[in-house]
Amino acid sequence: MAEFNYHHLRYFHVVAHEGHLTRAAEKLHVSQSALSSQIKQLEERLGQKLFERRGRSLVLTEAGRIALDHADAIFATGRELLHTLKQSGVVRRPLRVGAISTLSRNFQLSFLAPVLGNTDIELILRSGSSAELLNALTAHQLDVVLTNQPPDSDALSGFVVKTVDTQPVGLIGTPKLCTSDDKLEDLLRTVPLILPSSSSGMRMDFDALCDRLEISPQIAAEVDDMAMMRLLTREGAGLAVIPPIVVKDEIARGELIEALVLPDIVETFYAVTMRRRFPNPALAMVC
Repeated sequence: MAEFNYHHLRYFHVVAHEGHLTRAAEKLHVSQSALSSQIKQLEERLGQKLFERRGRSLVLTEAGRIALDHADAIFATGRELLHTLKQSGVVRRPLRVGAISTLSRNFQLSFLAPVLGNTDIELILRSGSSAELLNALTAHQLDVVLTNQPPDSDALSGFVVKTVDTQPVGLIGTPKLCTSDDKLEDLLRTVPLILPSSSSGMRMDFDALCDRLEISPQIAAEVDDMAMMRLLTREGAGLAVIPPIVVKDEIARGELIEALVLPDIVETFYAVTMRRRFPNPALAMVC
């Protein structure tokens, strides 16, 4: 078996980070044709296509993303070697996790718990809109996206949607606003409510519950951000329709209480991945 050519890998490493053959060639002080030839030889050696051309840019394939992860680790180790003869650092495998910006931070922490403190894994966390994160997932820039509103999954999209947690939803607020003796209908009629946005599944289920009970609730606020709902609830702006996990620390300290569990209303959390030929092994630890 022929030895691996790390010179080719170095050229690939620069092209991958530049995303453009011309800029990479200028940085490496070689011609574009010579650089293209080096990349082609590396692809032949690995038996995988590493780039796709989109307009004037080069985009990594799935195999290219994996090759870049290894190249980053290899050259990081080389830099360590220059600083010390006795290597004390550990090369970590990256796990890239995206979460929609409105998602509960407590849920995210519980999802990541199996890999926290793992010396073999480097966590790379990113938040954003669902569209942004799913595009990054498709482009092999993320390994998994956490969401409470799953995308359509079919053979064309390539998305794999897995339910990772289901949380009951309750009416939660300060002790001043509710007691354990309060009845559901009374609370919904008399106490201002902090509700999730009308586009969420949780809100649609809540509206259906109010219709069945023939109640028109007092709406203090409509919020699509769990962190903001948490702050408003702590300030006593109203009773929040949220899963207890969002405010579990405040409940544990007695700052908030769960007055009632809402019947037949749950918040479901999903992990979205792609069908990959080379899935990240760290995913099995969290999914």
